[in-house]
Amino acid sequence: MNINGFGNTWGKFMKLTLEDHDSHLITAAVADVFDSQYRHQRSKGEIGNRGIGPRAIFTICWITAMMLLGTAQARSQTSATNFVSPANLTLEPSKTNFWQNGVGEGFKPWTQSISINAGAGLGFVSFIGGKQHHDLAFASLSYGCMIGSVKGQGHWYRGNWELRGEFFGGAQFSPSSEWLVGLTPHLRYNFATGTRWIPYIDGGAGVTATSIGPPDLSHYFEFNLQAATGIRWFIRDNVALGIEARYIHISCAGINQPNLGLNNVNGMVGISWFF
Repeated sequence: MNINGFGNTWGKFMKLTLEDHDSHLITAAVADVFDSQYRHQRSKGEIGNRGIGPRAIFTICWITAMMLLGTAQARSQTSATNFVSPANLTLEPSKTNFWQNGVGEGFKPWTQSISINAGAGLGFVSFIGGKQHHDLAFASLSYGCMIGSVKGQGHWYRGNWELRGEFFGGAQFSPSSEWLVGLTPHLRYNFATGTRWIPYIDGGAGVTATSIGPPDLSHYFEFNLQAATGIRWFIRDNVALGIEARYIHISCAGINQPNLGLNNVNGMVGISWFF
């Protein structure tokens, strides 16, 4: 390991994090850290011809997550001058009115959120393929933005469309211990119930990196398809607790073999901050 190069670039990252608070500079520093390590390993022959490695894929996902958070922070500072951090949102009600006509009546356009979720689920063998039951545990960080005003006024399906970006990481704990990370854009529909309970449906498709291999997957680069339904309970006007049931399918669309696929149904719990 290139200790000197890694130490210098890591020091640069820490300085930017503590002093500049600029997400673009921070992500550049993170990229330098992993790039120097990757080049060193490549020169030593520690990285072969199997393509992009897990560190590089992790870097891409990390940088994207930082950019999402940076965008959220910049917009929140212009819309709510008293916003400091998500933690502060739990201590006092939001002074930003992002509800259309009161709590539960739908969100105003461009209302944003940051969510943290965690959960686990059981794998199954489906009719579309797979030979093993892949049991997984997940944690995720996501950013969401309402992309229009309330739809379906006067109907039971009244609500808002929301565009979300999710970075997730996790592990397989059966039949073997493996890792996985992914980045997925989602489209969600939030139902306006007129109460503090807001159900939703959600779907997404993205990319995944994993060490899970044969007989169902081919290692490293895969795609993921997700479908979910859940409900959020607004304990404050701008803070919600959530519970969700999610289906995830992982495969590589025939790019490599084997490609039987992984199927998992999991339960997630989390918390969301709106601004």
